[in-house]
Amino acid sequence: MNLLIDIGNTRLKWGMVKDHRIIAGRSLVHDQVTRHELVSLWEKIPPPQHIAIACVSAKHLLEQVLSVALELWPGVDIVPAKSQARAFGVRNAYENPEKLGVDRWLSLIAARHCYPGPACVIDCGTAITVDVLDANGKHQGGLISPGLMLMKKSLSLGTEQLQFSEAHHAFGLATNTAAAIYSGTLSAAVGLVEHAVARQPENMQVILTGGDADLIATQLVFRPIIDSDIVLRGLSIILKSNA
Repeated sequence: MNLLIDIGNTRLKWGMVKDHRIIAGRSLVHDQVTRHELVSLWEKIPPPQHIAIACVSAKHLLEQVLSVALELWPGVDIVPAKSQARAFGVRNAYENPEKLGVDRWLSLIAARHCYPGPACVIDCGTAITVDVLDANGKHQGGLISPGLMLMKKSLSLGTEQLQFSEAHHAFGLATNTAAAIYSGTLSAAVGLVEHAVARQPENMQVILTGGDADLIATQLVFRPIIDSDIVLRGLSIILKSNA
Protein backbone atom coordinates (compact mmCIF):
# COMPACT_ATOMS: atom_id res chain seq x y z
CA MET A 1 0.00 0.00 0.00
CA ASN A 2 1.13 3.56 -0.73
CA LEU A 3 0.22 6.83 0.99
CA LEU A 4 -0.57 10.01 -0.97
CA ILE A 5 -0.35 13.41 0.76
CA ASP A 6 -1.54 16.72 -0.69
CA ILE A 7 -0.59 19.79 1.36
CA GLY A 8 -2.66 22.60 -0.13
CA ASN A 9 -3.05 26.27 0.74
CA THR A 10 -5.87 25.59 3.20
CA ARG A 11 -6.02 21.85 3.83
CA LEU A 12 -3.84 18.81 4.34
CA LYS A 13 -5.41 15.85 2.53
CA TRP A 14 -4.34 12.25 2.22
CA GLY A 15 -5.42 8.95 0.74
CA MET A 16 -4.11 5.46 0.17
CA VAL A 17 -3.47 3.43 -2.96
CA LYS A 18 -4.25 -0.25 -2.80
CA ASP A 19 -4.42 -2.51 -5.87
CA HIS A 20 -4.23 0.58 -8.13
CA ARG A 21 -7.31 2.06 -6.44
CA ILE A 22 -7.37 5.27 -4.40
CA ILE A 23 -8.99 4.90 -1.01
CA ALA A 24 -10.10 8.28 0.26
CA GLY A 25 -8.52 9.26 3.54
CA ARG A 26 -9.09 12.40 5.58
CA SER A 27 -8.39 16.09 5.39
CA LEU A 28 -7.55 18.69 8.02
CA VAL A 29 -7.57 22.47 7.75
CA HIS A 30 -4.16 23.86 8.59
CA ASP A 31 -5.23 25.07 12.04
CA GLN A 32 -6.08 21.46 12.97
CA VAL A 33 -2.70 20.07 11.91
CA THR A 34 -0.63 19.26 14.98
CA ARG A 35 1.95 16.58 15.56
CA HIS A 36 -0.34 14.85 18.05
CA GLU A 37 -3.30 14.88 15.67
CA LEU A 38 -1.29 13.48 12.77
CA VAL A 39 0.21 10.71 14.89
CA SER A 40 -3.20 9.72 16.28
CA LEU A 41 -4.71 9.53 12.77
CA TRP A 42 -1.77 8.02 10.88
CA GLU A 43 -0.80 5.35 13.40
CA LYS A 44 -4.01 3.56 12.37
CA ILE A 45 -2.80 3.36 8.75
CA PRO A 46 -1.06 0.11 7.69
CA PRO A 47 2.63 0.88 7.10
CA PRO A 48 3.00 2.22 3.53
CA GLN A 49 5.73 1.08 1.17
CA HIS A 50 5.99 4.51 -0.47
CA ILE A 51 4.74 8.02 0.30
CA ALA A 52 4.21 10.63 -2.42
CA ILE A 53 3.88 14.24 -1.25
CA ALA A 54 2.76 17.42 -3.00
CA CYS A 55 3.13 20.71 -1.13
CA VAL A 56 2.17 24.24 -2.12
CA SER A 57 1.97 25.43 1.48
CA ALA A 58 4.40 26.68 4.11
CA LYS A 59 7.69 24.81 4.51
CA HIS A 60 7.15 24.25 8.25
CA LEU A 61 3.99 22.23 7.54
CA LEU A 62 5.86 19.99 5.11
CA GLU A 63 8.62 19.51 7.66
CA GLN A 64 6.08 18.51 10.31
CA VAL A 65 4.42 16.00 7.97
CA LEU A 66 7.77 14.46 7.02
CA SER A 67 8.83 14.25 10.65
CA VAL A 68 5.66 12.40 11.68
CA ALA A 69 5.85 10.05 8.68
CA LEU A 70 9.45 9.06 9.45
CA GLU A 71 8.66 8.63 13.14
CA LEU A 72 5.80 6.25 12.38
CA TRP A 73 7.42 4.44 9.45
CA PRO A 74 11.24 4.68 9.68
CA GLY A 75 12.94 4.12 6.35
CA VAL A 76 9.79 4.54 4.25
CA ASP A 77 10.48 5.69 0.68
CA ILE A 78 9.29 9.32 0.31
CA VAL A 79 8.79 10.79 -3.18
CA PRO A 80 8.32 14.60 -3.32
CA ALA A 81 6.39 15.71 -6.41
CA LYS A 82 7.94 18.50 -8.51
CA SER A 83 6.71 20.29 -11.61
CA GLN A 84 8.73 19.44 -14.72
CA ALA A 85 9.04 20.61 -18.30
CA ARG A 86 7.83 17.29 -19.68
CA ALA A 87 6.82 14.04 -17.99
CA PHE A 88 4.05 11.44 -17.80
CA GLY A 89 2.68 12.41 -21.21
CA VAL A 90 2.28 16.11 -20.33
CA ARG A 91 4.27 19.05 -21.71
CA ASN A 92 4.38 22.07 -19.39
CA ALA A 93 3.63 25.43 -21.06
CA TYR A 94 5.30 27.57 -18.38
CA GLU A 95 8.46 29.44 -19.39
CA ASN A 96 9.92 28.31 -16.06
CA PRO A 97 8.29 24.88 -15.64
CA GLU A 98 9.14 24.57 -11.95
CA LYS A 99 7.05 27.70 -11.26
CA LEU A 100 3.81 25.93 -12.17
CA GLY A 101 2.17 24.93 -8.88
CA VAL A 102 2.81 21.26 -8.25
CA ASP A 103 -0.89 20.69 -7.52
CA ARG A 104 -1.74 22.04 -10.98
CA TRP A 105 0.98 19.89 -12.55
CA LEU A 106 -0.34 16.75 -10.85
CA SER A 107 -3.89 17.58 -11.91
CA LEU A 108 -2.75 17.83 -15.53
CA ILE A 109 -1.00 14.47 -15.26
CA ALA A 110 -4.14 12.91 -13.83
CA ALA A 111 -6.31 14.51 -16.52
CA ARG A 112 -4.02 13.13 -19.23
CA HIS A 113 -4.24 9.59 -17.85
CA CYS A 114 -7.80 9.47 -16.51
CA TYR A 115 -9.68 11.71 -18.96
CA PRO A 116 -8.16 11.16 -22.43
CA GLY A 117 -8.56 13.94 -24.96
CA PRO A 118 -8.57 17.72 -24.50
CA ALA A 119 -9.29 18.72 -20.91
CA CYS A 120 -9.73 21.83 -18.80
CA VAL A 121 -8.92 21.38 -15.11
CA ILE A 122 -10.36 24.01 -12.77
CA ASP A 123 -9.38 24.04 -9.11
CA CYS A 124 -11.99 25.90 -7.06
CA GLY A 125 -10.00 26.25 -3.88
CA THR A 126 -8.22 29.08 -2.05
CA ALA A 127 -7.39 30.34 -5.53
CA ILE A 128 -9.31 29.43 -8.66
CA THR A 129 -6.92 28.04 -11.25
CA VAL A 130 -7.75 27.09 -14.81
CA ASP A 131 -5.41 24.88 -16.86
CA VAL A 132 -6.03 23.66 -20.40
CA LEU A 133 -4.54 20.51 -21.90
CA ASP A 134 -4.86 19.63 -25.59
CA ALA A 135 -5.47 16.16 -27.01
CA ASN A 136 -1.71 15.55 -27.32
CA GLY A 137 -0.95 16.34 -23.69
CA LYS A 138 0.38 19.84 -24.35
CA HIS A 139 -0.43 22.31 -21.61
CA GLN A 140 -1.83 25.47 -23.21
CA GLY A 141 -1.36 27.65 -20.13
CA GLY A 142 -3.67 28.74 -17.36
CA LEU A 143 -5.43 31.42 -15.33
CA ILE A 144 -5.35 32.27 -11.62
CA SER A 145 -7.99 34.22 -9.69
CA PRO A 146 -8.90 34.60 -6.01
CA GLY A 147 -11.23 31.89 -4.75
CA LEU A 148 -14.60 32.62 -3.18
CA MET A 149 -13.23 32.99 0.34
CA LEU A 150 -10.42 35.31 -0.75
CA MET A 151 -12.87 37.47 -2.69
CA LYS A 152 -15.08 37.86 0.38
CA LYS A 153 -12.12 38.58 2.65
CA SER A 154 -10.73 41.20 0.27
CA LEU A 155 -14.06 43.05 0.37
CA SER A 156 -14.07 43.06 4.17
CA LEU A 157 -10.45 44.25 4.32
CA GLY A 158 -10.83 46.96 1.67
CA THR A 159 -14.11 48.50 2.78
CA GLU A 160 -15.39 49.68 6.15
CA GLN A 161 -19.02 48.61 5.77
CA LEU A 162 -18.71 45.17 4.15
CA GLN A 163 -18.25 42.43 6.71
CA PHE A 164 -16.90 38.95 6.04
CA SER A 165 -19.37 36.08 6.32
CA GLU A 166 -19.18 32.38 5.47
CA ALA A 167 -22.97 31.98 5.45
CA HIS A 168 -24.74 30.61 2.37
CA HIS A 169 -27.65 32.46 0.80
CA ALA A 170 -30.04 32.07 -2.10
CA PHE A 171 -28.24 32.83 -5.36
CA GLY A 172 -29.46 35.88 -7.26
CA LEU A 173 -30.21 39.56 -6.78
CA ALA A 174 -30.08 40.15 -3.04
CA THR A 175 -31.91 42.38 -0.57
CA ASN A 176 -29.16 42.46 2.08
CA THR A 177 -25.41 43.01 1.98
CA ALA A 178 -24.28 39.54 3.08
CA ALA A 179 -26.42 37.86 0.43
CA ALA A 180 -25.25 40.36 -2.20
CA ILE A 181 -21.60 39.52 -1.46
CA TYR A 182 -22.38 35.80 -1.57
CA SER A 183 -24.05 36.02 -4.98
CA GLY A 184 -21.59 38.58 -6.33
CA THR A 185 -18.49 36.54 -5.56
CA LEU A 186 -20.11 33.32 -6.77
CA SER A 187 -21.14 35.07 -9.98
CA ALA A 188 -17.54 36.22 -10.49
CA ALA A 189 -16.25 32.66 -10.10
CA VAL A 190 -18.93 31.22 -12.40
CA GLY A 191 -18.25 33.92 -14.98
CA LEU A 192 -14.51 33.16 -14.97
CA VAL A 193 -15.12 29.44 -15.47
CA GLU A 194 -17.71 29.88 -18.22
CA HIS A 195 -15.63 32.50 -20.04
CA ALA A 196 -12.53 30.30 -19.96
CA VAL A 197 -14.41 27.21 -21.16
CA ALA A 198 -16.28 29.09 -23.91
CA ARG A 199 -12.96 29.77 -25.65
CA GLN A 200 -12.03 26.08 -25.81
CA PRO A 201 -13.07 23.33 -28.26
CA GLU A 202 -16.59 21.95 -27.77
CA ASN A 203 -15.32 18.42 -27.11
CA MET A 204 -13.16 19.52 -24.18
CA GLN A 205 -13.83 17.76 -20.88
CA VAL A 206 -14.17 20.18 -17.97
CA ILE A 207 -13.01 18.84 -14.60
CA LEU A 208 -13.65 20.74 -11.38
CA THR A 209 -11.87 20.05 -8.10
CA GLY A 210 -11.31 21.89 -4.83
CA GLY A 211 -13.49 22.82 -1.88
CA ASP A 212 -15.93 25.04 -3.80
CA ALA A 213 -16.24 22.80 -6.86
CA ASP A 214 -19.71 21.51 -6.02
CA LEU A 215 -21.05 24.98 -5.24
CA ILE A 216 -19.69 26.57 -8.43
CA ALA A 217 -20.84 23.60 -10.53
CA THR A 218 -24.48 24.15 -9.50
CA GLN A 219 -24.52 27.53 -11.27
CA LEU A 220 -22.71 26.63 -14.50
CA VAL A 221 -24.56 26.43 -17.82
CA PHE A 222 -22.86 23.08 -18.52
CA ARG A 223 -22.29 19.96 -16.41
CA PRO A 224 -18.63 19.43 -15.47
CA ILE A 225 -16.91 16.37 -14.06
CA ILE A 226 -16.28 16.72 -10.31
CA ASP A 227 -13.08 15.00 -9.19
CA SER A 228 -12.09 15.91 -5.64
CA ASP A 229 -9.14 13.49 -5.71
CA ILE A 230 -7.45 14.57 -8.94
CA VAL A 231 -4.22 15.70 -7.21
CA LEU A 232 -4.03 12.37 -5.37
CA ARG A 233 -4.53 10.59 -8.72
CA GLY A 234 -1.56 12.52 -10.09
CA LEU A 235 0.55 11.49 -7.10
CA SER A 236 -0.46 7.87 -7.66
CA ILE A 237 0.69 8.06 -11.29
CA ILE A 238 4.15 9.39 -10.40
CA LEU A 239 4.53 6.62 -7.81
CA LYS A 240 3.76 3.98 -10.45
CA SER A 241 6.61 5.30 -12.56
CA ASN A 242 8.99 4.97 -9.59
CA ALA A 243 7.96 1.40 -8.83
